[in-house]
Parts: sequence; C-alpha cells; structure tokens
Amino acid sequence: MSYRAPINDMLLALNHGAGLEAAVKAGHYGDFDGDIAAAVLEEAGKFASDVLAPLNQIGDEHGIKLEGGKVTTAPGWPDAYKRWTAAGWNAVSGPEAFGGQGLPLAINAACTEIWSASNVAFGLCPLLTLSAIEALDAHGSDELKKIYLEKLVSGEWTGTMQLTEPQAGSDVGALRTKAERAADGSYRIKGTKIFITYGDHDMTDNIVHFVLARLPDAPAGTKGISLFLIPKFLVNADGSLGPRNDIYPTGIEHKLGMHAAPTCTMTMGDHGGAIGYLIGEENRGMQCMFTMMNQARLGVGLEGVGVADRAYQLALAYAQERRQGRAVGNKGDGSDPIIVHPDVKRMLMQMRALTAAARTICYATAVALDVSVRAGDAKVRTDAAARGALLTPIAKAFATDIGNEVAYLGVQVHGGMGFIEETGAAQHYRDARITAIYEGTNGIQAIDLVTRKLAANGGAAVWTLLGELTEIVIRVETSNDPAFGATGAKLREALISLDRASRWLLERITSAPNEALAGATPYLRLFGATLGGCMLANEALAARNIGDGNPERYVTLARFFAESITVQAPSLEHTVMEGADAVTGADAVLLG
Repeated sequence: MSYRAPINDMLLALNHGAGLEAAVKAGHYGDFDGDIAAAVLEEAGKFASDVLAPLNQIGDEHGIKLEGGKVTTAPGWPDAYKRWTAAGWNAVSGPEAFGGQGLPLAINAACTEIWSASNVAFGLCPLLTLSAIEALDAHGSDELKKIYLEKLVSGEWTGTMQLTEPQAGSDVGALRTKAERAADGSYRIKGTKIFITYGDHDMTDNIVHFVLARLPDAPAGTKGISLFLIPKFLVNADGSLGPRNDIYPTGIEHKLGMHAAPTCTMTMGDHGGAIGYLIGEENRGMQCMFTMMNQARLGVGLEGVGVADRAYQLALAYAQERRQGRAVGNKGDGSDPIIVHPDVKRMLMQMRALTAAARTICYATAVALDVSVRAGDAKVRTDAAARGALLTPIAKAFATDIGNEVAYLGVQVHGGMGFIEETGAAQHYRDARITAIYEGTNGIQAIDLVTRKLAANGGAAVWTLLGELTEIVIRVETSNDPAFGATGAKLREALISLDRASRWLLERITSAPNEALAGATPYLRLFGATLGGCMLANEALAARNIGDGNPERYVTLARFFAESITVQAPSLEHTVMEGADAVTGADAVLLG
C-alpha cells in the first residue's frame, strides 16, 4: 500500500493543537503567511508518495555495501536524493542568508514527519544535515559559514554528528578521540567513532562531519570536550573539492532495521590525522553539540510519528480488505472484513490516537523553538525557550515509544501476515525500534526531564503549561457536548495526577535523588499521556469551531484517547510516587 500524507490531520495539529495559528496572529512569526503551510505539505506529500515511498521496501531488502572505503546505497537512493534537493526540500527552514527558504521550523517538522513516514531510512540523512546547519550557524566562524553553510543548506553536501565511541556509549565524557593543534590554526584529529548515521554514502560528493574530540591539555569529563568540523574532502580556496581527508568508514553495522541507512564505524588518523576546524571555543564543544542534539531529538521524535502513521495506514487498509469471521449478529454467508470486530477497532483507534497525540506534541515543540528565536519581545522568547526545552525530551521519548507501540499493533492487526516480510508491517516494527535509542535513549530523556527541565526555575515552565491545559479542560467541560463522554473528567483527573507527581519529584530530586530517578520514565509517560490528551481535545474543539467537514471524528478520537490512554494517569502517578522502593531495592533480586 502506498503512503498518503494525512494533510488535514497535520494542519489541524499544526495550526490549532500546536498553536502555530495563534503564534502567527500574535506577530511572533513576523510577516510569515500561515496559509503557506497547506501548500508546502501538499507538495511534500506528493513527492513522498511518488518518489520516496516506492523506495522504502527496496532499500530495506537491498541494504548498503562498504567496499574499498566507500559506502554504496540502495538502487534509486542517489537519484531520489538529487531530486529531493533540486526541489528545495533540504532548504525549507534554512537561513535565507545562505540560500535557505527561511520557513519556520514547525513547517519543516511537518515535512520531516512526511519524509519519515514515506521512507524513514532516507529521511535520516537530511535530519542530521539540519542539525549540522543549526550548529554551524549558531557557533561557527564566519569563514567556516562562508565555505560550508550554503552547501549544507541546499543539501549539496550532507552533515553527520559524531559522538559515540566503543568504550563510551552515552557517556560522552569518556571519549578518547584526540585533537592536536596545528601551526596553521587547524587541528589534527585521531580516533574512532561508532554508530555514525550516514557517515559515508554515495548521494553527495562531500560530507561534513561534526566530531567531538579532546585536546591534550583539556579538563577531564565533558568540560574538556571540543567540537570540530571535518570535511570528507578538503575544500580549496575557490570552493572546489581538494584532497581526501583522513576520515574513512572502516565498518558498517548489520542492524535490526533501517537497513538502507548506513551506520558506520569512522576512523580518523591512519594517515596522520584528519584535518579539522574548531566550532565555537576550545573545551566548549558540548554546548555546541547540544544545539545539534536538541534539533536531532525533535527530528527523531518526528521519525516515531512518521513510522507510526505509516504503520497505521497499512494496518487500516489491511483490516478493510482481510475477511475473517463474522460480525456479531451477522447470520449471512461468508466472512466479514476484520475491521468489524471490536478488538480490531480498538487496536486501530489506539494506533491513530497515539500517533495523533505524538504528532501534536512534536509540532508544539517546534512552534516553541520557533517563537524562542522569532518573537520580537524578549520575555516571549525566554518563555518559549523554556517551553521548548521542557517539551523536547517528551517529544523525543513519548513519540518514539509511540512509534514502537503503534508499529507493534500494526503487526498484530495483520495477524500471521504481519510476521511475514512481504506485507511491510514487519519492516515498520524493525525500523521503529532504534528511534527510542537514537540521540540519547528514552531513559536519558526521562532523566533530563526530571533533573533539568522540571527543576528549572522551580518548575515554572511546568506550572505554566499545566495552567494552559486546565483551560482546555474547562472548555471541554463547558461545551456540554455529550459526544465528549468522560473526556473532561478524565483529563482533569490526569492533570491533578501530573501536578502531584511533578511536585513530589521536584522535592525528591534534591532530597532523595534515587527515588526521583526511579520514577523518571513513568513520569515522562504520565506527562505525555496527559499533554497528548489535552491537545487532542483542543483540536476537537477547534475542528468544531472552524467548520471542519467531519469534526466528530476528532471528538471521537479525543474521547478515545482520554478514556483509554489518559485514564492511566493515576496509576502512573502511583508508580512515580510509590514505586521507588522496589526499584532502589532491586539488587536483592538482580544480584542476589
């Protein structure tokens, strides 16, 4: 089954659930015309359906090859990438000073979902290039920007992010890659990085690597890490490509999924050291890298949304076609489509509702990040930055958990055929799995949420958000619409649970940190389920107000989410606040 972007759902989520329309009306987007979003998404959807989606299964089956220090991608990949950049898709949110279109990150976020849904392995490449653009634009010297930014913005060159090493994993401070100063102001980098997405490929003639390394006199840990730009090919003064740099793929990973996306071991220094250029200041590399990582974390969350939506579309089509059993009360001959069975309906509704909630959370994160740099008022920018920081770990972890859960349900709807590769359901399940690990595992995101984002300014960003969500609940309750069922009551109950859990964690993070850390992951799920439920209710109200052709479908979706998913909030609250002892005392079981 071919992919079709759900444009109406996406626009409702973007404009009303995520608040883009309100932010535009408030003047935070300058002279940006909000109506352009529909046109951009329509065109992105067409490109994804016509060009990228047909390559998804081909790429999975063919994979990639490493021969003679060069990676070759699947058939059709280089041509698709050239067509993608020629159409300007890499430049959507790029800075106009370097050839970008300057459109909001929120618009590009919706496009990222489309690329991920149609072909997530393909979409990984530009996702990391976007992160490279952000880091270089924010922290690079004018000279480096002049040489590299225009090529990265257009997509003529791609970017990578190189953190992980065999002995370090997520503990970036334990890296061993070394950098030495050269007389000409450049640096020589030696070391090995692993799990480098698109570390090498044949889709562009140059790749710009952003690599963390340590100088000889650097402090220990993360305080002594610097960020370097290392091109695959050095660039001559006239902009042409010069000699090959000393950075090579020396291995490729054989993975559970994402077979078409090269994941490389990259080695620097076999021929004297890779020539690199400092980004930002020496020993301040983590600050620069977090610019890349936060952008990438939102992008990975959108991968979760994209895979989930593709899995849902496939499962829905199968459920409408596959005949098995008969509906209750059907005394006729023959079998009915399995979509008539209540348990199949339940799975499909859960798939769609979870996907919709994750989508809006990711879009809201993008809108907050946009406003944090676009708004004219300094306080508005500061508040938006705090909102974006709070939402980023939720967007990344909640959305990728949902990607995995929805892909799992997609296999289940297919039954035995879901376990067979030909249907495609299995590929979505395999591809989704890595997203919960990319860019800091979801456990790390939960720790970040509790120790940094919740704790910032005494929880101010959380209390502000909870106040806004309470206003949504009030509007649901005062609508007196029986179609909402128990939506208002369940959302209000969830907000009370989230408020209590937040206050409990805020106190424990200093007085009993292990208790707080034990509850971090269920807390993130509690936050995502409450936030997502309120946002879907808000979208349902908006669909009514704007005269959507069939607003009842959004009301039904919001009701299902509130009564089937958000309703779990009190249990999650109890797990956060009462489950720590069983976790902290687990050594008796695990090591006994």
